[in-house]
Amino acid sequence: MPSSDKKLKVAIMGAKGYPYVYGGYDTMIKELGERLTERGVVVRVYNHRSLFEDRPRFINGIECIYTPAIETKSLTQLTHTFTSMIHACFSDVDVIFVVNSGNGPFGLISKLFRKPTAINVDGLEWLRPKWKGMGSKYFFWASKMATKFYDQVINDSEEMRRVYLELFNADSKVIAYGANPKETMDSKLIEKWNLESKSYFLIVGRLVPDNNADLIIEGFLKSDSKRIFAIVGDVPFEDEWANRLKNIQDSRLLFTGYVTDPDELAALYGHSYAYFHGHEFGGTNPAMLKALGYGCAILALNTPFNQEMLQNGKHGWYFEKCVDSVKEIVEKSETEPEKMEEFRLTARTGLTQKYNWDFVTDQYLEVFEALAEK
Repeated sequence: MPSSDKKLKVAIMGAKGYPYVYGGYDTMIKELGERLTERGVVVRVYNHRSLFEDRPRFINGIECIYTPAIETKSLTQLTHTFTSMIHACFSDVDVIFVVNSGNGPFGLISKLFRKPTAINVDGLEWLRPKWKGMGSKYFFWASKMATKFYDQVINDSEEMRRVYLELFNADSKVIAYGANPKETMDSKLIEKWNLESKSYFLIVGRLVPDNNADLIIEGFLKSDSKRIFAIVGDVPFEDEWANRLKNIQDSRLLFTGYVTDPDELAALYGHSYAYFHGHEFGGTNPAMLKALGYGCAILALNTPFNQEMLQNGKHGWYFEKCVDSVKEIVEKSETEPEKMEEFRLTARTGLTQKYNWDFVTDQYLEVFEALAEK
């Protein structure tokens, strides 16, 4: 427990590291870590060693520790957290913050060392199509272990809190994922893809089955739309499912691959006619928050998570998980351009205080300070 004149020390692990920004967890660690540092917290982030050629000890005041892992597709993330947890337990940190429910069992290590811990468990990992058989069983078990071994479980939506209460009889604290809204986006930035403002529909996300890009693309291609359908994202490995999508021959489809420039990505969002959101198994989704923050008209898969984020239809329309439903919503959106413009004009109002990164940081800091006082 830190004394009143001693700075709180927090270790963060479970993602790729800092300042690496690839997915939602990496972004959260960057936004949260930098703000905690500004508030006087000593932040130590565990970086995946193989991803960093240059390994400075401190970046923007954040201490970076580069720990190894077993480099295979299924073991990299888990073994990286294991080695990081061992290191942190032998260190002088006051609190250990872990992301990803797959790291649930490692809370036993910190418990043996009597280190206070919190874990952000994210979405329904055990239901994602990429985890089949033993993988699915492992993530369900690991999520349950997270509720047993960590001092504080954190979810990012009320719906995920309900799921954990129902499945594991374990309550959790809800702290949403943050957003960085932007008012103006340069339309010239989309010209590199020969796009014009409002001339295209948009998907942003990894090309994996649980984001339902295949369903959305098939539904769009069945529609009579003359617009382009831009698919932003890819997978960082050779994948048959993703390749099948990218090999579809239709002049309306545009696969951009990864777009790493934040201004280009914001422009693609902000100048789309409508943004399609097919993510199925998560809580607060970063791509959806970007769509709200960049002023998109949103067409989302009808799930409890998406209903919560769009305030039950206030900030978008919903489609069902079938091709014809996608076709219908494409055609409906094109016959009601006034409604699409209304969604664009009001999108940013959907980012209530709970999605503000400073507010998010304040909530996490309260959790860490309470744990350190135990």
